[in-house]
Amino acid sequence: MTQMQKDRPWLIRTYAGHSTAKASNALYRGNLAKGQTGLSVAFDLPTQTGYDSDHTLARGEVGKVGVPVCHLGDMRVLFEQIPLEQMNTSMTINATAPWLLALYIAVAEEQGADVSKLQGTVQNDLIKEYLSRGTYVCPPKPSLKMIADVAEYCYTNVPKWNPMNVCSYHLQEAGATPEQELSYALATAIAVLDELRPRVPTEDFPAVCGRISFFVNAGIRFVTEMCKMRAFVDLWDEILQQRYAVEDPKFRRFRYGVQVNSLGLTEQQPENNVYRILIEMLAVTLSKKARARAVQLPAWNEALGLPRPWDQQWSMRMQQILAYETDLLEYGDLFDGNPAVDAKVEDLKDGARAELANLDSMGGAVASIEYMKSRLVDSNAERLNRIERNETVVVGVNKWTEGEPSPLQTEDGGIMVVDPAAEQEQINRLNEWRAERDSAVVAAALAALREAAQTGANVMEPSIAAAKAGVTTGEWAEEMRKVYGTYRGPTGVSDSVSNKTEGLEDLRAAVDAVSDKLGRRLKFLVGKPGLDGHSNGAEQIAFRARDCGMDISYDGIRLTPEEIVTAAAEDDAHVIGLSILSGSHLPLVEDVLARLREAGLTHIPVVVGGIIPDEDAEKLKSMGVSKVYTPKNFELNAIMGDIVTLVDPQNLAAE
Repeated sequence: MTQMQKDRPWLIRTYAGHSTAKASNALYRGNLAKGQTGLSVAFDLPTQTGYDSDHTLARGEVGKVGVPVCHLGDMRVLFEQIPLEQMNTSMTINATAPWLLALYIAVAEEQGADVSKLQGTVQNDLIKEYLSRGTYVCPPKPSLKMIADVAEYCYTNVPKWNPMNVCSYHLQEAGATPEQELSYALATAIAVLDELRPRVPTEDFPAVCGRISFFVNAGIRFVTEMCKMRAFVDLWDEILQQRYAVEDPKFRRFRYGVQVNSLGLTEQQPENNVYRILIEMLAVTLSKKARARAVQLPAWNEALGLPRPWDQQWSMRMQQILAYETDLLEYGDLFDGNPAVDAKVEDLKDGARAELANLDSMGGAVASIEYMKSRLVDSNAERLNRIERNETVVVGVNKWTEGEPSPLQTEDGGIMVVDPAAEQEQINRLNEWRAERDSAVVAAALAALREAAQTGANVMEPSIAAAKAGVTTGEWAEEMRKVYGTYRGPTGVSDSVSNKTEGLEDLRAAVDAVSDKLGRRLKFLVGKPGLDGHSNGAEQIAFRARDCGMDISYDGIRLTPEEIVTAAAEDDAHVIGLSILSGSHLPLVEDVLARLREAGLTHIPVVVGGIIPDEDAEKLKSMGVSKVYTPKNFELNAIMGDIVTLVDPQNLAAE
């Protein structure tokens, strides 16, 4: 019997970055020493949204969910002693992708690397940012142009680099069904390829198609998820062959990286998340035909806060055991010819094709952003309804909720906490950088960048020149804002009266009764202060409040505390709900409460939701917050009941 050649393992990554470039560099080098085979860089929210660390909107957000990179010096420190020519680096960056890639190339050149040999990926998918993650800066059309700028530049200068990771990961996090995830991601890829096709010689276009990669999500229904990946493979092949006439099968391969689902990780009995992560990984590794090329896994405690190095190591060991101890990579595809799998794959493909045709009839992905957003909010609402009604079982959440305390949650709370002093230290380094650079050279570089943007030229070359001149992230992004404008994406939550009343009769009656006492409809303002763009929770709270009969005000993401307080005064709000998932709840809530005091609005109760440790929840309550909600408070109707009670004049009089 001829022995099959064993497959190479996928790239093993850990999504990481926090506090400072120096601390993140130490983390990367430590992970590489432990057997990680590729880097996956998490940037903080100011970097992702194009602000320097000292900008008003950056307050409290610096270094929280990733590493701050304000200029070439930060990028230099981030990759110190890491030879970039030998590395495969994935950077989760979108609105500022041209800029961060420019900084990366500038550092690689300083290291003496051959830029044409650099390997890696920038996510560079703005459409899903409008739909689910919220780190967009400019409107869709100029954003699409900049995505194509990166792809065009890489095709010529960095041919092994993936200039775009079409990212369906956050679509599933926002509630997408498998058919929606397939169709919305593929529609995004089509929009980018249509934008690119006129820029590239016809004979080279297939090779450009071959550089477009994907970044997907794998949830707990792992048979469905595995079938989804096989459907992705078939549909991408079909689109490239039929729509773009790509004949070489090599350029039609569906190449993807994955992070398995974080949405389903639970704050309750968090040790169970280890099993969830393992099962979800199987969906993207068992089927050879649809196997991921790179895998990064969340840690067991990410529903609680930032993972520690040991937690990340544990997730990495999970990958290594599957790749190196089992015999998985010694066999061909385990599912070829399986009738159940084939039938499910065909069902998913049919559903995705139908939705793709629907999007195409609306003018494609860019023209359909508002439609897709509203569909995701609806799907997510239905997902949460199924959990609340116990139709979807989540172990430890709505079934088998009694359990022993987790021994993994040690004296540090089982998570890593970013040192609050790191933000000021980063700002100090930024000020030193500005003081030491040549201002005339910076001004000239910014002028060249502005001219390129205004004339429609590719922004990559002037961005690299600006990086070398000492321009900062905020300065680069400000030029893009000046030329292309800014954008506020759709919320997906209509403020019109809802007819979705099933199971809400008692709550609607309570809202009516309290509204009568107040003399007008109960007004609930939902706000997202800071730069956190993960709006799923806020959307679902607003969605349910509207269904309960409240008069809602929800203007979407990235509001300043000042804007929220001004809106509360103008709307004469009865209650304010703040949603913050970036870990910046303490400084942002403190700012909102201080401004409410200054405005004489202390009578308005404030409730806060987010990934908030117990110790911080107590601090928030001592500041004056009425209620604190975390992921374990999954019963939205209970939250609605609390809000009605908070604003009932009878209860306020009793106090």
